[in-house]
Amino acid sequence: MKYQYSSVGFYTFDCLGRPITELPKGGGVSFVEEITLAVSGTAGSCAIDAAKLGLKTLAVGAVGQDPMGLWVMQQLESHGVDTSAMQVLPESRTSTTIVTTRPDGARPALHMRGATGDFIIPDEMLDQVLDTDVLHLGGTGLMNQMDGPRSVELLKEAKRRGCVTTHDLLAGTPDFLPLVEQLMPYVDYFIPSIEEAEGLSGLRDMKEIASFFVDKGAKCCVLTLGGVGVYYHHSDGTRFLVPAFDVDVVCTCGCGDAFDAGFAAGICKGFDPETSVRFGQAAAALVATGLGSQAGIRSFDQTLHFMNTAAVKAERRPADRWAV
Repeated sequence: MKYQYSSVGFYTFDCLGRPITELPKGGGVSFVEEITLAVSGTAGSCAIDAAKLGLKTLAVGAVGQDPMGLWVMQQLESHGVDTSAMQVLPESRTSTTIVTTRPDGARPALHMRGATGDFIIPDEMLDQVLDTDVLHLGGTGLMNQMDGPRSVELLKEAKRRGCVTTHDLLAGTPDFLPLVEQLMPYVDYFIPSIEEAEGLSGLRDMKEIASFFVDKGAKCCVLTLGGVGVYYHHSDGTRFLVPAFDVDVVCTCGCGDAFDAGFAAGICKGFDPETSVRFGQAAAALVATGLGSQAGIRSFDQTLHFMNTAAVKAERRPADRWAV
């Protein structure tokens, strides 16, 4: 394969500030400790994180012909990501988010839709996009042109060509379930947050939620549980819950995407499922220690060392929700 990781979908320009407890009234000014910029999105963050973790990575998405888009492209390239499959759309604006990070790491956001909703992968690009070990589709629910039949075609063809497929989304309400469930038969690893999965399924128990998506065709459902950890639920009967690492959280922006990239790196390195999950958790924990979607991750070796040495949280499993 030419690539190890193709990251398809939602690319966004982020401006983040912290800590923010409330917006100033009227035309007032509040002072913050830190402001930064980041490439984010359920495909954009994954692309840079995967490249940092040593994977030969192809970015597949779109930006506008504006300063934000230029910056996104420069950042991808500076991290060694191949941008030859990124589209620059003159009539679109780059998808952009203003992230107001709270003292506890939560990040309410203001988002402007843009090129993510306007791009579509043409047939002539499929050979390049699918020349990969792992195909990641991230951003279902915001990709107006790609959502639906085109995403189904992409994942179906990826499976026909022997790619491992992973899927994450930005659509955690029942209204988006039809978009997601048609993809499940072609997804090896469905990796939503517990909040997204609850919103889609209408269920609360994690075993029932995971079974819900496996029953719809996903080979495996991997639920990210925030500060609790990650629950892995495979159609072959393999199930386990791995607790989260114990870190001082600065910002949770991009943690789920870092998990996606780290989990894929584990697959590419031939790790067993539990080690792949732990490596993904290590990547997510490192991102949580800084501001921005790629904060904290420097390299594969650094992440592996963190995985092998960092303390994990005491297990917290409310019986009605997290029990394995």
